[in-house]
Amino acid sequence: MIFKRLAFVVLSIFMGTYTFPCTVIVVGKKASKDGSVIISHTDTGEDSRFKIVFGKKFKPGEMAPVFWGIQDSKLALDDDGKIIGYIPQVEQTYTYIHSAYSHINEYQLAIAESTTSQRDELIAFLGEGDQIMTIEQAQIFALQRYKTAKEAVLFIGRLMETYGFLPSSGDGSEALVIADVNEAWVFEVFGVGKGWKKDSGKAGAIWAAQRVPDDHVGIIPNQSIIKEINIKDKANFLVSKNYIQFAIDKGWYNPKGNMPFIWQDVYAPLPHEWATGRFWYFYSKVAPNYYNWPDRSLKDNHLKGYDAYHQTVEPISIYPFSVKPEMKLSVQDVIDFQRTTFKGTIYDKTADTDWYISDGKDGSKLSPLATPFPTKAMRELLDITRRRNIARPMGNYGMVVQLRDWLPNEIGGVYWVYVDNQYTSPYVPIYAGNQSIADCYQIYNPEEYSDKSMRWAVDFIDNLMYLQWQEAVKDLWAVRDPFEKEMFDRQADIEKQAMDLYKYDPQKAKEFLTDYSNSKMEEAFKMFVDLRATMIVKYTNNKLN
Repeated sequence: MIFKRLAFVVLSIFMGTYTFPCTVIVVGKKASKDGSVIISHTDTGEDSRFKIVFGKKFKPGEMAPVFWGIQDSKLALDDDGKIIGYIPQVEQTYTYIHSAYSHINEYQLAIAESTTSQRDELIAFLGEGDQIMTIEQAQIFALQRYKTAKEAVLFIGRLMETYGFLPSSGDGSEALVIADVNEAWVFEVFGVGKGWKKDSGKAGAIWAAQRVPDDHVGIIPNQSIIKEINIKDKANFLVSKNYIQFAIDKGWYNPKGNMPFIWQDVYAPLPHEWATGRFWYFYSKVAPNYYNWPDRSLKDNHLKGYDAYHQTVEPISIYPFSVKPEMKLSVQDVIDFQRTTFKGTIYDKTADTDWYISDGKDGSKLSPLATPFPTKAMRELLDITRRRNIARPMGNYGMVVQLRDWLPNEIGGVYWVYVDNQYTSPYVPIYAGNQSIADCYQIYNPEEYSDKSMRWAVDFIDNLMYLQWQEAVKDLWAVRDPFEKEMFDRQADIEKQAMDLYKYDPQKAKEFLTDYSNSKMEEAFKMFVDLRATMIVKYTNNKLN
């Protein structure tokens, strides 16, 4: 059994799924600048291709397959892997946008995902029980069948109880933010361990969900965030029947003791610093006066304060489930946070003293090679910490979803996506009513280079920037930032044009937005191909030497 588990972990690493890099941010409608509900997800699964899966009609009694391998980018775009089970099909499914973790459907139901940790006793891999329901498969089923967040929460909970939660990102548990135009819920699920049988009468998962207040924001940085649960408050909490009894039976919680039942403490192990660093950065920025946050800023640039290994370690309890921000957030604010490399803090990799060289005047200056994304070889050579950024290369893809109740669903839902590395990649909009995806965002195989793939185009730029990062990143920003600014500046006008069309022909509005979205994808692709040529000429060895 040990070798079977090790083989699964090795396979997960090979498939690009055995990581904990996903950061989720949620913004309630009264906490956003424009009144939209905003959710985001960085560094999602390996398959960074996008496609539209249109709704279909089915005959009564048909069954829907459950797949293993949805995230595998080496498979054909229409191949979701191995069928490991079935659930009853519905007579009508909804259109949704498919990716490694599918995020949005035609009714502005949206889902973001972050893998979390769980007790070893709760882990069961494929074949170690009857569990077949991965989180990415559950997301697809929910997007195909539901229009509202609360309905989707209850449905995914039933799926997990009935068919058993199966980890697909290593051995992790999972957290989702499930949102619609009115509200957002955090859903967390843990396994029940090896040997579970579907016909046992016992639930195949433990889950709980909590509603995010409309005027709050929150973050899930690969760590459970639900704390105390009030099961009488059904407007704000939903749970599986075994949510507390399972812990009592295992001896993890004593209901006769003096301690309250804290979901986060009982089922999740002690937090990793990859989570607390992100908790700290986010909450210290959006709610600086909520708590006396630890001071982790650099003093005098790199000369003082760069000591990431000697610091106060804060308790996880100081970080709230969610908080009312001291400023309202926009989509652009969330994108800025997704691009964080902890600049100016003790986690800033470019502040390591080994990056500094002589300035020729008895002083020092930052090397042109200094990068916030040092490779493993660079870290070993320069003895740089491996602490992870929020942004990172080889991050697969990610998104920010904007959900708006004052517009038709086809126009109100905007799915802003990037590929590879959000620090480098531009974000482009895909509308909930889109009818197609540009080819350059549907082509990617990690084992075969393609000059028609946006993912490969961004990865190429990422690699060229290592030749002289400090200068090359300025070349990137000079073309990418105006491109994004123009999109956001024109967004209201584009959507007004779509609304004018929608009033007499909704299909024309969808076609208009599809053409616009695909044109921005193609423009982004051409921009990066042109930038590649610029950087090759500017930074190849014949110029640098």
